[in-house]
Amino acid sequence: MRITIAQLNPVVGDLSGNLDRIEQLLTQEGAGSDLLVLPELYLTGYPPYGLLEKEWFRHQITAAQERLRGLSARYPETAILVGAPMPMATGTGKGWYNAALLYAGGELLWTQAKATLPAYDLFNEAAYFQPGEAGPVVTFNGKRIGVIIGEDLWTLASATEAELEPAPFLSDLAPQTGLVVNLAAYPYYYGWEDKLYRFGAACAQRFRTPFLFVNQVGANEEMIFSGQSLLFSGDGTTRYEAPSFQEAVAVVDLEAEVSSGAASEVPSRPPARRMVYDALVLGIRDYARKTGFTQAVIGLSGGIDSALVCCLAAEALGPANVLAVAMPSPYSSVGSVEDSRVLAQNLGIDLQVIPITSFFQSFLTGLRPYIGHQNGAHDTTEENLQARIRANILLALSNKYGYLVLSAGNKSELMVGYSTLNGVDMSGGLAVIADVPKTMVYELAKEANREREVIPAEIIRKPPSAELRPDQLDEDTLPPYPILDRVLALYLDENWTPAEIKAAGFRAEIVDWVIKAVHRSEYKRRQTAPALRVTTNPLGPKPRLPVAGKLEI
Repeated sequence: MRITIAQLNPVVGDLSGNLDRIEQLLTQEGAGSDLLVLPELYLTGYPPYGLLEKEWFRHQITAAQERLRGLSARYPETAILVGAPMPMATGTGKGWYNAALLYAGGELLWTQAKATLPAYDLFNEAAYFQPGEAGPVVTFNGKRIGVIIGEDLWTLASATEAELEPAPFLSDLAPQTGLVVNLAAYPYYYGWEDKLYRFGAACAQRFRTPFLFVNQVGANEEMIFSGQSLLFSGDGTTRYEAPSFQEAVAVVDLEAEVSSGAASEVPSRPPARRMVYDALVLGIRDYARKTGFTQAVIGLSGGIDSALVCCLAAEALGPANVLAVAMPSPYSSVGSVEDSRVLAQNLGIDLQVIPITSFFQSFLTGLRPYIGHQNGAHDTTEENLQARIRANILLALSNKYGYLVLSAGNKSELMVGYSTLNGVDMSGGLAVIADVPKTMVYELAKEANREREVIPAEIIRKPPSAELRPDQLDEDTLPPYPILDRVLALYLDENWTPAEIKAAGFRAEIVDWVIKAVHRSEYKRRQTAPALRVTTNPLGPKPRLPVAGKLEI
């Protein structure tokens, strides 16, 4: 059996465009294969969210499925296995199944509804779909094919380890099944690829049959899908691996010793930090493309965070489509502005310098009767004014010229509230590195400089500073970033208690401060721009911290 593996990047809601791509596959890359396999909910794009509740969208889905039927009649040599919403026959409940549909010869031969509907974090399928019944085997071309949708493939062994295991009901697939297919829309996050490979090989060995994993690629808002579709032999050997973060189409022959064409080679996996870098580039590119933006503007401070975002944006959108704006204040060092110039030259992006001193002085003069100054000294009020002035400048440029504003606040600072509400690091259309810890920012800066020095060495070497008051350093307020990032990871990602973190050797006052700061700044994080997810595991529940309350540690 010849199978076309279609790792594609659908646009949510663009049913006609997504269908056009299927027709292109049937006439070009996948022409003549026995079976074309596409990802979970490919027809509508994943996730369609509340579009499923709109009556006009329901009619569009029905029309699209009729077009699918017509395509299968026009190209009868190739069956189409595609993920799509399927209306419930009774019209009860939520009205839809998340389904796999098999078309051949102008007929809908078989359907399978997803049984395990995630109801966590960014993937609340349970709000829109009704669970189906497990019955995942279909006979096609003389072969028994097991079809599994998304999370039906596994159960979470425990909340702490989150190791994936094949769901128990799937044991019926082996050994009679000739192929097991998983239509998926699994999001990328740091470390996911290692788990994916181990799990895929284990599934093939358990089923004792070839295992095909076809995953969506592309970014939709906060979620980034890496693709990395895989085919394993029954002994767990990798037969085919699709590239990450790009569309890929390959034809494999299950009966052949090796895959045909592009599928005959298994590429080497990129390093973990390169995966994160590529994910962020794709996140920016797809967010801009799918929301209609062609250009972006970034506040370039001379620090490493905004420098990294400029590098990512230039790669995602092209240097000619990125505007960097340096906005020096009375406390900005000369070196910060000059380092920004060098970075802009290295990237080939446009740089504008808009000093904010006159704006800042106007605010201070106008507000003096109302806020005054205790003993003539400035405090965080005046610091935050500078951050908000910078945000207003970027937003004005966005309004006037149609730029997408990219913010550069990192995860470490945002988690503990070391950021200004409505300030430059929190305002905009997309928070690029809001899920990247500060220590990882430095690693990604090395990736940006992997071929030549793009980010000047001085930007990487200088101690982090917001430069909102004389001689200010981040460590005046925060613990050293390696310590801060580790405490945050233990508390938020590994769910350690404060006592356990302290027992691991971290100073009690630091642990208490970090945890209180996390809870105290929840109200800020709820008001940030959409943040690209690259380190936080979206395949599990994300706790919603209360804004109003009292914390005792």
